[in-house]
Amino acid sequence: MNRDASEALCNALIGIAVSWLATYNLFPFFGLHPSATQSVGVTAMMFWLSFGRAWIIRAIFRGTE
Repeated sequence: MNRDASEALCNALIGIAVSWLATYNLFPFFGLHPSATQSVGVTAMMFWLSFGRAWIIRAIFRGTE
């Protein structure tokens, strides 16, 4: 795994905990009541989107140096 991917993965892994806690604890304020399993599903989807986005953006910026 190259440095761009490692950095993006580290950032996304830290975000997993924040995302799961936010999904599980904040959705009820909006009238949504996800189970722990549903929160994991939403968190997993957001993880892959975040990881992919960060990796692509870093690759683009490093390619323009």
